[in-house]
Formats: sequence, C-alpha cells, structure tokens
Amino acid sequence: MELLDESIVPEHARDVKVEAREFAREHIEPNAQECFQAGEYPEEILEAGQEADLVAQDIPEEWGGRGLDLAQLLAITEEFYRADAGIALTLQLASFGCEITYEHGTDEQCEEYIRPVAAGEQRSGLAVSEPETGSDLSGMQTRAEKDGDEYVINGEKYWIGNGVEADWVTLYARTGDDEDNPYGNHSMFIVPTDTDGYEAEHIPEKMAMRASKQAHIEFDDCRIPASNLIGEEGDGFMLLADFFNHGRVAVAGHGLGIAAAAIEEAWEFTHDREEFGRTISDFQAVQHGLADMLLEFESARTLTWRAREKVANEGNAGYWAAMAKTKATETAVDVSEQSMQFHGGRSILDERRIARVFRDARIPVIYEGANEIQRNLIYGQAP
Repeated sequence: MELLDESIVPEHARDVKVEAREFAREHIEPNAQECFQAGEYPEEILEAGQEADLVAQDIPEEWGGRGLDLAQLLAITEEFYRADAGIALTLQLASFGCEITYEHGTDEQCEEYIRPVAAGEQRSGLAVSEPETGSDLSGMQTRAEKDGDEYVINGEKYWIGNGVEADWVTLYARTGDDEDNPYGNHSMFIVPTDTDGYEAEHIPEKMAMRASKQAHIEFDDCRIPASNLIGEEGDGFMLLADFFNHGRVAVAGHGLGIAAAAIEEAWEFTHDREEFGRTISDFQAVQHGLADMLLEFESARTLTWRAREKVANEGNAGYWAAMAKTKATETAVDVSEQSMQFHGGRSILDERRIARVFRDARIPVIYEGANEIQRNLIYGQAP
C-alpha cells in the first residue's frame, strides 16, 4: 500500500519527502525493533540524520539550516513516524524549542545557540511541563527571579525530551504573579545544561516510544545571565502558544505516520492469513473494518494538510492546529486498535510491529496539549 502519497503534498515539499522516505528505509526501519526493545538513545541514527540534513533543518539558512517550512517538516514527519515513532521523536527533538529563539531571540543568541544545533554540534530541548502541571500553561510554578544581571531559577520540569542529552534547553518559567493577567506571568529563557543548579535524570522505563528519552529536571538556584531571556519578560505564554500551533501540526503528522503503519500491518496480515479455508480479507466484516480504517486515515490526512496551510498563513491557526492534532492522533489510536484485533493472538507478541505501533499510538494524544484541551481550543476558537 502507498498511504502517504505525494498528491496532497505541495510540490516544493516533495523532494524532501523522498529524502525522508529513503532515509527511513535505510536507517530507521531496520533498527526500529531493536531500539524499541533496548530502550536506548539511537545516537548513530541521529548522527546519520544530521549528516543527511534531515535534522534541525527548519532552522533558517541565515543560521546554518535549510530553512524548511511547515509543509516540508510535515512531509518528513509522516515518513519518519511511519518507520518508527520512537526514533522519529529523537530525530525531531534534537532541535526542539529552537524556533522560539530564531523567531524571537537576538542575533547573539542565535549565533551562540542556534547555529551549533543546525550544524549538528549541539542539541536543544524544551522544558515546559511540570510534575503537577501538564497542559495548564498559566499554572506552571518553576520560577525565574531577577537578581541584578542574572536570573535565578528554582523548580522542577517533567517529561522533558533531551533533558539529559541536550546542551541547552528553552525554559518556560514564572516571572510574575498578576492574577488579573495570568497570561503575562511567564517568560522564556535559554538555560545551558552544564549550569550549576541544573540536574536532570532520565524518566525510567516507558511503555512506548522507548528510543526517545525524557527527563525529570530540578533547578536549584540555577543562575543564568539576564541576556538569556528570549524576547521580553512576560511574553512566554504567547510565544509558546504560537510555537505550539506549528508543533501541533507536526504532532498530527506523528499520528498520520503511526496510523499508516497500523493500516499497512493490518492490510498485509489480513491478505496473507488464512482461516476457514480462505484469507481473512475475504470476510466482509474484515473488509468493512479495513475500509473504515482507510476512511478515517484519509479524513485525518486531508484535515492535517489543510491545517498546515491555515497555520502557515496565520488563518485562525490555533483552531486548525488543534483540530488536526486531535483528529490525526485519535485516528492513530483507533486504527492501531483495529489492526491489533485483526492480528488476533499474534498482536500481543513483543516482536510484532503492530504491538509497537499500538503502544506508540497512545502517546501523541497526550503530548503538545492533551486532546481534551484541544477540544477546548476548537470550541473556543471556532469561526
């Protein structure tokens, strides 16, 4: 089957989609099961992705990247996540949060922090979620207090991709307590991970996306220069909201790739497996199930690519990003569950691709804002 065809992809994004597909077939697919079972960070694959100019290449050419736009990033995302979600997440997290700096930071910040990431010499991360607070951006409690020409940071962050591996993270921290303006109480900072008072450890065994690593970070009187503030103090919520509009389109791509993998596995298995003297695909109930999977997938993909255009052109971006993220990630959950059912007892074998896909599908419905929050955004921003 060819579910991720190019017909819906803008012409300028098709070449990089081919690059991503070839890379995925050569580097991701052959190593997916081993990386999943080992639960180890795929250093060699990340390095190969950097050498292929498929990692951190949304960074503008001015700072050493390819300047890939949202369509090109979505095209890459579909291909990587079809091959394996855990490895794909590691590849994409290598530059996580950089957009906030190259869009809103100073030239000095970009030269010092963004250029090395584009060159594959450093990795970044984005530290937002906390142990007691996930989707409530206005409720984050990690605090940055101004002290002369420095900020002093105290608090915790949780589920932080590259929290251990990154050379620096973009931190979302509280800088105010104005109850009348809860959206102006947070700011964004660049925090090098070798700063005194920054301590991070991997979150232990996860059920899914095991080739990607997340961390628990503690900040204990962690001092950074005041020049590491991105934009203006109090701008954090709005900077992050804009960043997540783009990010949620990418997460929709996570769902599409995972869903494509689940459908491929279901299609191949049902057309090869025999029961009662004929292949499973000869049964009308199975045919209807496969048809429903295709219907949901194509609906999600069409919505995602339409949302990509709306977000790129700032057309009620929050609404479209939330719809795409919700639909595509929930489609991944639904079709992976149906594929498990078609596989029968074989579906629970750890060595089967569908078992990995089924577990991976459960994660994108949560990150970048749980889908319950996305529904709030959809309703609140409906045109």
